[in-house]
Amino acid sequence: MSDFAIEIKDLTKKFDNFTLGPINLNIPRGTIVGYIGQNGAGKSTTIKLLLGLLKKDSGSIEVLGESGTSNTEVKNKIGVVFDDLFVPEELSLKNLEKFCSMVYDEWDREAFFQYAAKFKLPEKQLIKSYSRGMRMKLSIAMALSHNAELLLLDEATSGLDPIVRDEILDMLMDFMQDENHSILISSHILSDLEKIADYIAFINDGKILLMEEKDRLEDDYAICMLSNEEMQNLDQRAIIGKRVNSFGAEVLVKRAMVPKNLNMKKPSIEEIMLYFVKGGER
Repeated sequence: MSDFAIEIKDLTKKFDNFTLGPINLNIPRGTIVGYIGQNGAGKSTTIKLLLGLLKKDSGSIEVLGESGTSNTEVKNKIGVVFDDLFVPEELSLKNLEKFCSMVYDEWDREAFFQYAAKFKLPEKQLIKSYSRGMRMKLSIAMALSHNAELLLLDEATSGLDPIVRDEILDMLMDFMQDENHSILISSHILSDLEKIADYIAFINDGKILLMEEKDRLEDDYAICMLSNEEMQNLDQRAIIGKRVNSFGAEVLVKRAMVPKNLNMKKPSIEEIMLYFVKGGER
């Protein structure tokens, strides 16, 4: 068995006004990887390529040890949650369960209704009348009810209130109690990823800028306020990004490359992303 749930090598996909890649990205088994980046950076494109919803131009994709996801057995091991629910909306919860039992080879009826009860999803109400939060809860319940080993979530928590998001994060953490389970989750809500992610993969303009352990990422970088003189004396290779003001600059630096006597604070994942993308000259 491979140590990686997902292995992407030199993957490219070209559109008229955007090119993804070439990207290289490995998702270790038993981990949650937060996939971050601006709108249009390539997160959703990557996930659609993983699922075979888009055809790659070049490179290779291995999912759960198999090349691509055309294999039916591999597809059944993947739980998918997009930013909306794509099911027949004229169905009730009970009828949707019957539909899912025909779609998935290893459908777990008992687990599905346990999740539905935990999320307080109404059984008789038609899916089309569900709120956004209810739709996302239902999508999570479906993804967790067919013995999936890998979850792919694309902006699944966007637009949800903090209580619903917290419920979903708890469910994801429960899923990860099995060391063979893995999650790739893209989200604009970086505070959610700070709570649950083991690794952060950062994509910008179709290129992977970094893939690091979350805790190490926060330890390797620092934010400090520097005067113009201190800026000039600093090793310029240590600077990731800066915001210049009349008193000097606020700078994201590589902690190991700057003097230890500087007044530094640990950055958030959001601050690291902002400085990489909009932090001025590097």
